[in-house]
Amino acid sequence: MGKRYYCDYCDRSFQDNMHNRKKHLNGVQHDRAKKAWFHSFRDAAAILAEEQTKKPCRKFNLTGQCGFGTSCRFSHMTERDMANLEQQIEDEKCQREEPEKRGMSPERSVSDWLSRREKRQAALNSGRVLEEEEEAAPEHSDIPPHLLSIPDLPPSLLPPPPKGWDQAPCTEWG
Repeated sequence: MGKRYYCDYCDRSFQDNMHNRKKHLNGVQHDRAKKAWFHSFRDAAAILAEEQTKKPCRKFNLTGQCGFGTSCRFSHMTERDMANLEQQIEDEKCQREEPEKRGMSPERSVSDWLSRREKRQAALNSGRVLEEEEEAAPEHSDIPPHLLSIPDLPPSLLPPPPKGWDQAPCTEWG
């Protein structure tokens, strides 16, 4: 049967040889599917900027349908849709600029977390307590809140308890 090439954009497969692959990758259907896939990841600001440059589609406004669908060069968005997009952009901007006002801590990098962890481990090994841990509440978690909101995590992905796990006695296997 031979090797088969699967195109993720087009959701189809065909015999993998140079002629078939080149023909597919240069085809109009592949270009449209690839463009649609990349357009699905656009943010609200990019969508709004693109829609504002387009004229309204008369056929879509009159009948509620357009034969060209998503490939129409005119805008199928109403004034209400545009206002919703503008509101969504404003909400996203506020979330990025003022994370403290929402009660969430700003995103931290992995290197920051690792450096704090090393300091804590060194302090625990030497027997002293860090000042920031004395002031922190016992419920304070170092783990970002969006990770704790995932329900029914398997035990291997659950965060460790605040005091750490009890040391199991060393047992021999076998």
